[in-house]
Amino acid sequence: MPSTFDYTWDTPVYKGSTSFSTGLYIGGKFVDGSNKTTIDVINPSTGKVITKIAEGTPKDVDIAVAAAQKAYETVWGLNCPGNERGRLLNKLADLMDIHRDEYAAVEALDNGKTFNWAKNADLGLCIDTIRYYAGWADKIHGSTIETSEDKLNYTRHEPIGVVGQIIPWNFPLMMVCWKIGPALATGNAIVLKPSEFTPLTALLTAKLIDEAGFPPGVVNIVNGYGSTVGQAIAEHMHIEKVAFTGSTLVGRKVMEAAAKSNLKKVTLELGGKSPSIVFDDADLSVAVEWAAHGIYFNHGQTCCAGSRIFVHEKIYDTFLHKFTEKSKSLKVGDPFALDSFQGPQVSEIQFNRIMGYIDSGKQEGATLHMGGHRIGTEGYFISPTIFTDVRPEMRIVREEIFGPVGVIIKFKDDDDIIHQANDTVYGLAAALFTTNVKRAIKTAHALHAGTVWVNCSNTLYANVPFGGYKQSGIGRELGEYALSNYTNVKAIQINIA
Repeated sequence: MPSTFDYTWDTPVYKGSTSFSTGLYIGGKFVDGSNKTTIDVINPSTGKVITKIAEGTPKDVDIAVAAAQKAYETVWGLNCPGNERGRLLNKLADLMDIHRDEYAAVEALDNGKTFNWAKNADLGLCIDTIRYYAGWADKIHGSTIETSEDKLNYTRHEPIGVVGQIIPWNFPLMMVCWKIGPALATGNAIVLKPSEFTPLTALLTAKLIDEAGFPPGVVNIVNGYGSTVGQAIAEHMHIEKVAFTGSTLVGRKVMEAAAKSNLKKVTLELGGKSPSIVFDDADLSVAVEWAAHGIYFNHGQTCCAGSRIFVHEKIYDTFLHKFTEKSKSLKVGDPFALDSFQGPQVSEIQFNRIMGYIDSGKQEGATLHMGGHRIGTEGYFISPTIFTDVRPEMRIVREEIFGPVGVIIKFKDDDDIIHQANDTVYGLAAALFTTNVKRAIKTAHALHAGTVWVNCSNTLYANVPFGGYKQSGIGRELGEYALSNYTNVKAIQINIA
């Protein structure tokens, strides 16, 4: 039998406990992996092992796919009406709400984000997402198409079948909800791989899926490494669709594996190098607050992070001063402290990667305006970091750092900034700050990005689509648009003459 994770907190923000299995969740049961091996889960605040989870293998993916296929063909898919799928999703959302503090504590423990942010922001969107798709479950409608009086033509939106989902480590629970919500609402069965760095909230969700009463096999969770379990999902001949959130580099590998296997459908939510544009007529207090949120949100470990901050030359010095003061005021520390804004980076690997980019910026001649250093002697804490005097070809300007590192760049006019902002292989998001409505709309329309925020940044809602242009991905998460990722459209033509 797999082990159980038992943990108790006694902190300023949370006093409570949790208990759930650390096995694979297949066919409605927690089981050991076929090799009986485990993976260490590390607390990024200390660098020490929290617990061990069962390690899945390609064989376990085969078992999970078989369980999902059986559930889909017998008790789910077209055999389960939409109102019942909606009822189960609403039940899951209710349970998540009841366990909100427990979820936030687990998320803070194995991801490093602050408890308060996990509870008040992440969990809110997670629960809203599940409820939103519960409402869609009985509204997946086709249409009747008129051709002639002797023909009846109509369409059906049918579930795809067994779908694979691969979850990143930066928003472990939120990405689970973004993926399973539309997949379950449309009647698909799921084989899901959480990140090996942050698997715990996915396993807690498995416990609540079982408690909510979902039929066994509808949702299966296989822990493991991307190179084994992720690869097995991407190339599996009986998985008909795969959804992946993560780096552009790995997204290419997922797409290649999908193409070489059974040409399964693919949606990808990938990297970004988002611009934040501060025009000379911006409300500076608004721009500073939101631009700081844009880059430091979730410790900078955000695909839509506003890591390239463009400021009009007329207000550059004033903005830089105010932004520096704001950055210095942000408390980096224990995720369970009352006043912490930013916790540690998720892992030693990510910590070293970010510090490597900081070294690169210095070596290439950028000015390290503030930050750029480790905080403390244990864990993976990095100070908020600002570079100035950068050039377009520098790595810190062109590549996704995925950490609390921003570059601040002067610009002269509107045409100049649109060119600079679009000068990237990515196109996930952008933010702009202006009090001129005409300028806001014109600029928003000209930017090559799937989302453009005006006088705000990194705001997300369950009913608003999210996804990228260019190398930032394929398809859309959230909103009604995400439903099309999980259905096949069938046309039926009946001769009634």
